[in-house]
Amino acid sequence: MSDGGTAAEVLALLERRGQTLAVAESLTGGLVAAELTSVDGASRSFRGSVTAYATELKRELLGVDGALLAECGAVDAEVARQMARGVRRALGADWGVATTGVAGPTPQDGQPVGTVHVAVAGPSDAMAAAALRLEGDRAGIRGQTVQAAVKLLFSELIATAGAKDTEQHGGI
Repeated sequence: MSDGGTAAEVLALLERRGQTLAVAESLTGGLVAAELTSVDGASRSFRGSVTAYATELKRELLGVDGALLAECGAVDAEVARQMARGVRRALGADWGVATTGVAGPTPQDGQPVGTVHVAVAGPSDAMAAAALRLEGDRAGIRGQTVQAAVKLLFSELIATAGAKDTEQHGGI
C-alpha cells in the first residue's frame, strides 16, 4: 500500500465493507469523481456525484442551509460538512465526500485563492473536515484538493474500521 489513500485503496476498503460512496464537488468540478471512476470496478462502490458549482445548487440539491450560505458564502468548513451529508442522503450512499473552495485566479467570498475545505460524512454520524491553504495555479489547487479529499476519506475509513469490526464481532 502507499502512504495512505489512493482512489484504488479507498474503493477497495469500501468494497470489502460492502459500503458505497457519493461525492459533492464545487471547485473540483467533477475531478474527484473522475479520479474514483478511473479505477477498474469503481461501480461496485461509487454511486455518483453532484457538481454543485453554483452556490444556489448547494442549497437546492444538497440541502446546505441558505442562511449559512448567505452569512459565510460557499467557501466554509460547515458548508463542506453539509454538502457531504447532503450528497450522502441525496444519492443514498454510506459515505459522502465534499469539496468547496477557491481555485483562482481571483478571491471568492472574501477568501483568498487556495482556501479549500474538504469534508467526509459517514455512517453513525462519522464526520471529518479539513481546512486547507493550498498554493499553485488553478489546476494545481484543484489537483491537490482531489488528493486531499481522497486521503481524508481513506483516513476516516481506517479510523472507523475498528468500530465497525467491533460491532460485527461482538466487541472483540
